[in-house]
Amino acid sequence: MSACVFCQIVSGETPGHLVLETDDLVAFLDTRPVFKGHVLLVPREHVVTLPDLPADLGAPFIEAAQRIATAVVEALGAQGSFVAINNTVSQSVPHLHLHVVPRTKGDGLRGFFWPRTKYADGEAAAYAEKLREALAP
Repeated sequence: MSACVFCQIVSGETPGHLVLETDDLVAFLDTRPVFKGHVLLVPREHVVTLPDLPADLGAPFIEAAQRIATAVVEALGAQGSFVAINNTVSQSVPHLHLHVVPRTKGDGLRGFFWPRTKYADGEAAAYAEKLREALAP
């Protein structure tokens, strides 16, 4: 997909500040970081969302995310990290990408701007049941 900026970075057509490369994955600095050191991990193969990721890439994808989350602490002096994937909604580039954002207490990020809500009485059980049904073999 030559129109995909992440595919262009993976292929070398567009420059990127690469931090990790494997046969199947590439990680590079986000050009508009939440905080400096914000890394994006992408599969080399163009897939749009996490459900599209081939099963054989699942473990390597998570292992690379773990390595990057450790590296932002060790290399950048962060106290931890925020790790996230958007699927379709809020996904600015339609190519699966996992964010690893270095975090430090007092950095000003407040719950990643998400509003919070509460379940009404009995509502959580109903949501859980719907999800269990969808996840059943």
